[in-house]
Amino acid sequence: MTEHRFLLLQAREPGDIAAQHELESFARSLGVPTAAVRPWDLLRGTPDPTTLQAVDMLLVGGSGAFSVLDTHLVWLREFMDFLEAVVVGQRFPTFASCFGFQALVVAGGGLVVRDTERAELGTLAIHLTPEGSADPLLGVHHPGFLGQLGHKDRAERLPSGCLHLAYSDLVPYQALRVEGAPVFATQFHPELDRAGNAFRCRAYATIYARTGVAEEMEQVIADLQESPEASALMARWVEQILDSDAD
Repeated sequence: MTEHRFLLLQAREPGDIAAQHELESFARSLGVPTAAVRPWDLLRGTPDPTTLQAVDMLLVGGSGAFSVLDTHLVWLREFMDFLEAVVVGQRFPTFASCFGFQALVVAGGGLVVRDTERAELGTLAIHLTPEGSADPLLGVHHPGFLGQLGHKDRAERLPSGCLHLAYSDLVPYQALRVEGAPVFATQFHPELDRAGNAFRCRAYATIYARTGVAEEMEQVIADLQESPEASALMARWVEQILDSDAD
C-alpha cells in the first residue's frame, strides 16, 4: 500500500480508554503504522482546512457514551454540518463505522432511532443486498460475512443518494455508499477483530448493562468469532479509492 495519511475523527469522553484502542484498531485494519493515523477530538470542533489538506482520508469510528440523537450537543451539530459540507459536499475520501455511519445518515437527512430491543452486540452475520453483491468493495463477499457489532441506535431510513448495501437479521441497514462520492460507511465495526470487540465489550460493560443491551457480558465475549472478511474491507477501500488514483 502507498503511504497515506489518515485522520481519525473521534467522539469520546476525556480519559476514555477506548480512544487509543480505536486508533490502534484502525491502523491494524488498514495495515499501516499507528503514526499514519492522526486522532482528532470532535468534542473540540471539526478539522480545519489546513488539517484536511495534510491527510488523504478521513476515518470515523464509534462514540462510547455519545449518540447521534444527542442533538443538544453543539459539537455534534457542528460535526453534522461538516459531514454534509465537506465529506459529502466536497467528496472527501472517508470510511466510517458505527457512530460514523449513523452520523452520515442523520447529516444527509435520513433517520436514526434508539432501539434497544434490536440492539446488536457480538459477532453477527451481515447479509448483502443486490446492490451490495454488485458493489466493488463488498461484492467479493457475496452473499455475506461476519461482522463485529456493538450499538443500540440504528438507521431507520437512509438519505437519498445513498446506496443500501447490507443488512443483518435484526437491523435493516448495515452499510451504505454515497453515490458519486468516495464515502463508505458501515453500522458494524470493520476495524475490530474478535479480540478488539472483547476489549470494547469490557470497556463499555457498564453502559451496555445500563441500557439493557447485554446482561451476560462474559457470555457475549465467549461467543465472539473472528471476522476476517469484514476486517479486510478498509485496506481494500484504500486500494480502490486512493491507490487507484495514484496509478
